Amino acid sequence: MTEIPARDRTDPAAPYAELGRQLWAVGAINREMGRSLPHDCPPATLGLISVLSRKGELRMGGLADLLGVDISVASRYAAHAVDRGWVERTPDPADKRSRLLRVTASGEALLAELSRRYTDALARYLADWSAADVGHLNDLLIRLRTSFDSCRSRPADPAD
Repeated sequence: MTEIPARDRTDPAAPYAELGRQLWAVGAINREMGRSLPHDCPPATLGLISVLSRKGELRMGGLADLLGVDISVASRYAAHAVDRGWVERTPDPADKRSRLLRVTASGEALLAELSRRYTDALARYLADWSAADVGHLNDLLIRLRTSFDSCRSRPADPAD
């Protein structure tokens, strides 16, 4: 457990400040892990392919919503993935003016390879962790993400 300095122990915000510092540091870990990505597959493109792999065919608007970006940004990410053969666009049978995006076999192979690399790197870096510790971290991260997912539907606090 993280020790809070004595001067901060009476401050009710201290644990959240420490959490903020730790989450900031996790960002650096994530960037380090991202260095294993191929040079032509930035994290944003990987995120798009991952969402399509999990959710199946999507229109651009639905994909943008799931990625939490503007439709023009999602379109740019999609074009990058389509150009490399990881995603394909097909006509939407329900609306011929629209296109559906879906992951290709090449995109699924990319995801599988990158997942293997990521898993291997985590196993290497966390070799001195017990399976119980890794499981506990997973549980806490899932809980953290769930807490933030519930915030997405609420309007922002004007005091922020």
